[in-house]
Amino acid sequence: MEYKTVLLATCSLFVLVCFTGLKAAGTSGDGGGWSLDSGSSLQDEGLCNIDVLDASSLSHQQFLQRYAFSRPVILRGLTDNTRFRSACSRSRLLEEYGGSRVRLSTANTYSYRKVDVPLQEYVDVWLRPQSADVLGSETLYFFGDINRTEWRPLLDQYQSPPYVLPQTSEALSFGIAGPGSGVPFHWHGPGFSEVIYGRKRWFLYAPHQEPHFHPNRSTLSWVTETYPLLPEAEAPLECTISPGEVLYFPDRWWHATLNLDTSVFISTFLG
Repeated sequence: MEYKTVLLATCSLFVLVCFTGLKAAGTSGDGGGWSLDSGSSLQDEGLCNIDVLDASSLSHQQFLQRYAFSRPVILRGLTDNTRFRSACSRSRLLEEYGGSRVRLSTANTYSYRKVDVPLQEYVDVWLRPQSADVLGSETLYFFGDINRTEWRPLLDQYQSPPYVLPQTSEALSFGIAGPGSGVPFHWHGPGFSEVIYGRKRWFLYAPHQEPHFHPNRSTLSWVTETYPLLPEAEAPLECTISPGEVLYFPDRWWHATLNLDTSVFISTFLG
């Protein structure tokens, strides 16, 4: 009887430890309070035909030789932004910056319309899943327009990628967006993009290979209507990045993004 009692107590303790561990893991992996409704996420991450490397296996010189001027790459372990990630949780961000105004832009290639709203209003009213039948020119999206002085305490906590290009300086672009949202195809100078919470799917084309797209349609409609019909020769480079991964895109490469979850993200533009 005593043996059974001890065995039962040991098993109970083991179950309790396992349950506590799972609960703790669930707390740390809850998306910072941004993605609590998994039913609104997009499940199709697509394929990944971009090089994915551990940053420890790629020196700065190798980065310059192999990727900086020729093709995109995804790097894991390039930065440690644990502190910044914590500062970007829903509760902390709204506590610190809920009353701060952010500038929303239409999520089309040329972003004609701009609207200024407090962050709290954006989160409560505008931050919702994107519908495939809504035009990008009718969708308001927060991806970079902030008062740099006001947001400097947050941005200063971000550890930028250590790889730099000769004769360039960096500019940070911070954003938050709902599932199914994203920016249609466009191009600009080189840069890095890191997801802090959520997942972001990327589609890229080399500068000489202009993609077929309508500038006012959303990325989601392109993925559902155009992408499946592309001949093999016109297929993009693509991959989905998650927290802890940084994507680098070279100068003038066409790219479009699709947020699979409610995502918090930051880009480092090199100009």
